This record gives sequence, C-alpha cells and structure tokens, in this order.
Amino acid sequence: MPNATPSGPVLPGAVLGILGGGQLGRMTAMAARSMGYDVHVLDPDPECAARPLASRVVTARFDDADAAADLARGCAVVTLEIEQIAPVAMEAVARHAPLRPHAEAVWVIQDRVRQKEWLAEHGFPVGPFVRADREEDVADAVGAMGPSIVKAAHGGYDGRGQAHVEAMDGAGAAWDAVGGHRSVVEQRLELAHEFSVLVARGVDGQMAVYPPAHNHHARGVLTWSVLPGRVDRDAARAGAEAAMGIAEGLEVVGLLAVECFVTADGRVLVNELAPRPHNTYHASERSCATGQFEQLVRAVCGLPLGSPAPQGHAAIANLLGDVWLAAERPDPARALAVPTARLHLYGKRSARAGRKMGHLSAVGATPEEALARARDAYDRFRPAGVAPIPRG
Repeated sequence: MPNATPSGPVLPGAVLGILGGGQLGRMTAMAARSMGYDVHVLDPDPECAARPLASRVVTARFDDADAAADLARGCAVVTLEIEQIAPVAMEAVARHAPLRPHAEAVWVIQDRVRQKEWLAEHGFPVGPFVRADREEDVADAVGAMGPSIVKAAHGGYDGRGQAHVEAMDGAGAAWDAVGGHRSVVEQRLELAHEFSVLVARGVDGQMAVYPPAHNHHARGVLTWSVLPGRVDRDAARAGAEAAMGIAEGLEVVGLLAVECFVTADGRVLVNELAPRPHNTYHASERSCATGQFEQLVRAVCGLPLGSPAPQGHAAIANLLGDVWLAAERPDPARALAVPTARLHLYGKRSARAGRKMGHLSAVGATPEEALARARDAYDRFRPAGVAPIPRG
C-alpha cells in the first residue's frame, strides 16, 4: 500500500517508483537514493541502466497494466523517465499510487500530433504543421508548405522516426521512413539557434524555472549544451513564459522540458515537449543550485522546490556509442586531465551507433570557457577515428 497520501509530502524512507530504467531513471534514482528514498523501477530490459540503484526491478513492457499495478502497490508515489507509457499502464498505476505527472498530461505529450494540436489550440507559438494520416497527406502538406520534416506521432527520438522531404515526389519515401504511421509534417524553418527551458511544478502549483540551455544538434541528436547559454533576453523570457503556461495548462507535477526554436527573423517557437528530465539539462547538476534530478524528486514527493538559480556556467558533450565502436578504445584518463572535467557513464552494457552512453561535463567562468573545456575533454576521450563534435 502507498505509505503516504496524495495530499501530504512523501518523506525520505518511502519508496519512489519510476516507469523506465534508462539513463534518466538511473540519475533520478541516484538523486532519490541520496535523499534517503528507496527506489523501484519498471523497465522491459532486465539489465536496464537503473538496475544497480533500484531495490526492485519489475521487468515488463510499458503497456503491461498488471506489471504497472504491481510496481505501484509497493510505492508511495510513481514518476517516469520516458513518456511512451501506454495509457492502460498509467491508469493502472494511478489506481494504487499517485502518478506524477498525471496520465492525461503524458497522453497529450506522448503523441506529436496531439501535442502540436494542443499547443496551437491553447495559443502557444508553433511553426506551420499538418497532420498526416496517409502518404497523400504528406504530399499535400509539402506542396503547401515547401521543404518539410515528417515526424512519426509516436516513438522516435534523437533523429529516429523522422524524415526530411524536399518536394512532393519525395512524400512516399518519407512516409515509408516513418513506418507508414500517423505523423506530423512540419515546415522546415530557417533557424538562428535552438534553446530549451526546464520548469518544475510542485503538487501545490508552485513553479521554478531554470535558465535557458543553448543547444546544438547533429543529425537530430544533441551533441552539446551550455547552461546558462547565451540566449537573447527577450527570447529567453518568451521561452520561460511559454514553459510556465504549458506546465500550468497541462497541470504537470514534476518537470516539463520545452525545446524552442529561434527563427532567422527572431520568432520564438515551441518545438517539442518532454514531461521528464531532459538531456539538455544534465549540466544543471553542476551549474544550478538544484539539479534537475533532485528537483524531480522534490516535485513529485510534494517537497518544497529547490532553487534553480545558476551558480556558474556548465557544458556537456554527449558520448554516443560510436565512440566505443571505433577500432581504438576511448581514453577517460586524458579527458579527465582537462580542468573541471567530469565523466558520467550510464552503465549500459552494449554500445550501438547513436546510442547515448554517457556525457562529459565541465564548468567555466563563461559559457564559452565551459563549452571549450567540455569539447577539449571530448576530443581527448574520443578515439582518432571518431569525428570531433561540431562547434555550432
């Protein structure tokens, strides 16, 4: 039985459940453990990254309602590290323990079509988009909007489940590339840069907004991020206001990450949402008074939110599986010789091209110094056959 009621705080000593045992679940579990909580995890992989931190792992798919209920029965509160949880599983959890964020908010966000339509209907700025239920819809959308990106409504991240299409005659290939499933077609925009905003919202509705992270992606995968980043003050304010409005509108309890575009003509648009910790805020563990993982535990357990105030500048560089697939081995010792550098590995047992295996972080007096150190650490870590990270 849950050992706390939804109206009261869940105090250290209680059990926190996490749906998903990947790297975000692992780092959430680390924060929870350091605060005195026990942790139970549900994940399809019996050797998931969070396993060493959890006293119990339920090995099951994310659509297994019985397994989700089994997890929840032993927890005071349940949160998640991945939004692709089937509604039946979330409903099963909620019958036995508070699920934070709640199922309705996750249901909106986990489907790109629903997410875009919700944002547009509630007045948040988004780029031109069209829902596509068949190949012909993709062709019509590209005919109307020009070069576009087709994104599968469900699943797909870090560049997967997406396809670029230049003209109407490329609609068939793009439709096949996303599996022939319902999709959103977004007009390809000329961008000045990308940034993200993270907001925490507590059980009582109080919010804490983190400074903006300046991000760089290559082939749809985050390569580096700086926090706080050099983001125009007006753009940062617009992003923060949008993040707070969305969190309030969806009644999120926990974390909400909002990825934003700044277009070449200066508009700030909401790109995508994530109701969980976010890769672009791993640097918060070093740059902010309260890191994102501790903040998630505070929020879902009904504790006072911590301050997100910046204490300095930090940067991260992602380490993908490609680094371990090269002929030579990576060199952690050389990387850690860089001033302020730290290595964060996620405990994954096998490497694949594009798979996030860890990250390097560094701090500096300025965003540029922090990023230069993180990039230097990456260059020392990577084997000679692996390309350096882009400068952006």
